[in-house]
Amino acid sequence: MTRVLLVDDHKVVRAGLRALLESTGWVDVVGEASSGDEAVAKARAMEPDTVIMDLAMPGMDGVEATRRITGLGLETRVLVLTIHDEDEFLVPALNAGAAGFLNKSAAHTDLMGALEALARGHSYLPRRAATLLASRRLQGASDCGPGPEVLSARERLVVQMCADGFSAKETARRMHLSPKTVEGYLAPAKMKLDLNTRHDIVRFALRAGLLRAEVEK
Repeated sequence: MTRVLLVDDHKVVRAGLRALLESTGWVDVVGEASSGDEAVAKARAMEPDTVIMDLAMPGMDGVEATRRITGLGLETRVLVLTIHDEDEFLVPALNAGAAGFLNKSAAHTDLMGALEALARGHSYLPRRAATLLASRRLQGASDCGPGPEVLSARERLVVQMCADGFSAKETARRMHLSPKTVEGYLAPAKMKLDLNTRHDIVRFALRAGLLRAEVEK
């Protein structure tokens, strides 16, 4: 079973999502929250597998709530589910640590696939969001590409340890996390930086000053 916390300031929306999720037989909705502050508190207390996060809420918004939840050091992953367009909110949500982004208009067809992807330790972006992210990178890329400032603190540390030759299991042991959680940090980091292989990660880490090159003596 995948344990889910629903976060949306509209009770009717939460009720509809709960009915949809619980009809699958493999999703357990363990709690609901109607604000960012409540979401952070309940994520800390319940440690769900996934938080389904709305963005526009009174008080703390979904981006900041996502940032705080992903900074708790839990295995919890955040899937943003919003009516807002990817053009404005995709990059801020990913930079805050979200592992997936989905428009509510596609929830009835794509939500289960997104949850399954996150449960396997992958990130999830629909085709339009992935295309937009790639386009943004091309438009804003310099010769050096994106830097470590696009990463969260945990993502940066995982990238650094991967570049240093540590496996996911070794990194997990040193960070007191599970290997699945480590992969959950590495996958969005690679996506943000447009990296594929360990060699790419090593080159990025050297360029970004996360590692020092060994000089032949």
